[in-house]
Amino acid sequence: MRAGWREAALNQGWTYRDRVPAEAAGSSLIDWLAQLYRHSDAEMWRQRITAGELDCNGLRLLADRQLQGGEILCWRRPPWREEAIPDQWQTIHDDGDLLVINKPSGLPVMPGGGFLRHTLTALLEPTGARPVHRLGRFTSGLQVCARTPQTRAFWSKQFRPEGGCRKVYQAWSQRVPALERGQCLTVTSDVVERPHPILGWIWGPEPHDDAPIRKRLSAHSELELLERTAEGDRLQVTITTGRPHQIRIHLAQLGSPLLGDPLYLPHREISATATPGDGGYRLHAWRLEGLGRRFQCDSERESFLLKM
Repeated sequence: MRAGWREAALNQGWTYRDRVPAEAAGSSLIDWLAQLYRHSDAEMWRQRITAGELDCNGLRLLADRQLQGGEILCWRRPPWREEAIPDQWQTIHDDGDLLVINKPSGLPVMPGGGFLRHTLTALLEPTGARPVHRLGRFTSGLQVCARTPQTRAFWSKQFRPEGGCRKVYQAWSQRVPALERGQCLTVTSDVVERPHPILGWIWGPEPHDDAPIRKRLSAHSELELLERTAEGDRLQVTITTGRPHQIRIHLAQLGSPLLGDPLYLPHREISATATPGDGGYRLHAWRLEGLGRRFQCDSERESFLLKM
């Protein structure tokens, strides 16, 4: 294992709790779970019941049952192996409460996507700091954390669309034909929830066809071309809205996804086999402006490429 990395290891397992909604009454418990958690089919949930991993209203489940609505289900997931992660970073600012770091690519910020203890949240526990917002696992750059609830709540408000915080990224994308060097382009298309065979629903660009959309979020991105190479375009992207995967989705909306993005594809398509936590794309949060303060990582091209 190279220096600066935490090797793969088993965690202690986790208990997931769900309340069955009233509209699920009459459904098979196994079928409902398979629909809720697309990563496991009905046979896998049947095996978990047989293994004694599931409770219903505090009692161990022995077999499938018909739901009435309102039940509390608990799945005691056994320990699983979490992948290796980078566990060191550069501190940009630390005043004893507010902590701003340069998060390395590959480090998940919060639990999810198969990660529980191999996260920035867990690594920060000894310091008393907790993340204020979430960068994608493979997005590097400025991550704001704080030690007191008051400061976390204060900065969390700044990251909302009405908070006025400007987040500036650098990104490598496929060529954006509408941009020339030094020009800017504003993208205001919505980020929408679309069907996904693994996750059920996923945030993505607006589809070309009449595919179903469950939810919409307004989003605003400003793109500036910094460099054009044979490999692709290096962009500066400024956002104020911070929607899920906003930059990845807006570039896919333009037909110019991030280079190496396994999920968001040309022609506004979404991969049926990839998930948002899969890596390969190049995105770096390098400047943050708000409340009269400014934080910035190294923005030189060579350093940016090394981070990817």
